[in-house]
Amino acid sequence: MEQRRYPGHNHWFYESQASPRTRQAAPLVPAAADIEDRFLLGLRQEKSAPEALLTAFQPALLSARDLSRLLFPDLLTTDLTHTLTLYDRLSTALTVAQVAGVQRLCNHYAARLNPLPGPDSSRESNNRLTQITQYARQLAMQPSLITPAALAALDEVGLSASDIVTLNQTVGFVCYQARVVAGLQALMGQPVRWLPGGAAAPDAGGDLFAAPQSWRPALKPVELRYASAEQLSAITFCQALPELDDAVWLLAQDAQALYGWATLQQRLAVRNLQPENALAQAVSARINGSPRCFQICPEGMRAALIAGVDEAAADADTGAGAVIALAAQLTRSPERLSDAHLQPLIASGWQPDALFSLIQTLALANWNNRLFSALGEKA
Repeated sequence: MEQRRYPGHNHWFYESQASPRTRQAAPLVPAAADIEDRFLLGLRQEKSAPEALLTAFQPALLSARDLSRLLFPDLLTTDLTHTLTLYDRLSTALTVAQVAGVQRLCNHYAARLNPLPGPDSSRESNNRLTQITQYARQLAMQPSLITPAALAALDEVGLSASDIVTLNQTVGFVCYQARVVAGLQALMGQPVRWLPGGAAAPDAGGDLFAAPQSWRPALKPVELRYASAEQLSAITFCQALPELDDAVWLLAQDAQALYGWATLQQRLAVRNLQPENALAQAVSARINGSPRCFQICPEGMRAALIAGVDEAAADADTGAGAVIALAAQLTRSPERLSDAHLQPLIASGWQPDALFSLIQTLALANWNNRLFSALGEKA
């Protein structure tokens, strides 16, 4: 079957999949590529933006903005051990944004991706991009289904350990960004999606949480004798987060992403101490199938959440039930979040800063769930 390539993205398609056109369609919103804040994507400049709330959370939001610049710079140089191009990263981000269904993200990443040259015309390059895209979609949609075989498939198409860690951090970051943006839009009374989305993936099976489990890296961590100064600096910085000790040497494969991710963890840590936030994180871990992250679950809710999230929400008291319901909605279908989902908590006395703290905690939990599920194995 003949393969053809059209100008623009330089993707290869089978002839039966091609459409008879000679020009690449423009992105939905071309101006979305030029937004200065590439994390909140223009939300702060809107009239309904809660400026006092955003100022109160400025340290965490600045960390997130720095991460967006780090993971998706304007220019990117590759080498033998860091082969992910800017096209690879933005294509991955667009895939994750489409899974999340948050239109603002889709517009931004599509607009930035549109003018970039794609991979070369070889079968190997086409297979490589296909594997990256399939992996990103699966990790964004159902992280519990990522297996060591999926990581091995990335290795087979030429991705290094550093590439695989960066790819997982990229998927995790966009999952986090999608949920912060969706939550902030809900606080502002805005619709999150403009077009119909797909059905939510089913929750992970409860058997994953049947017995206590330890965690070990699924890829080879950085060895001390080979660690660069940048990697050692990031690892040293993470000593303030002892709960990450078993993961930092692996995540140091991308030292800059590790440093940014750990900084964000620190800046949200004080707010995460609230018991409602711990419950919300446990709901996210239960849905995504992350036993390691589920360890934060309050003991009194563990059995109920393992049996079923929706049943746990129905059986819990009003306050806990509202937290579980919001956590489930934002984890499963961020594009369907609206101000109506916030009303039960607002009616029970929650203030905007507590709500935004809960939203950011949930968003970061979704990042962590995917990172630990994909890059770790049962010990």
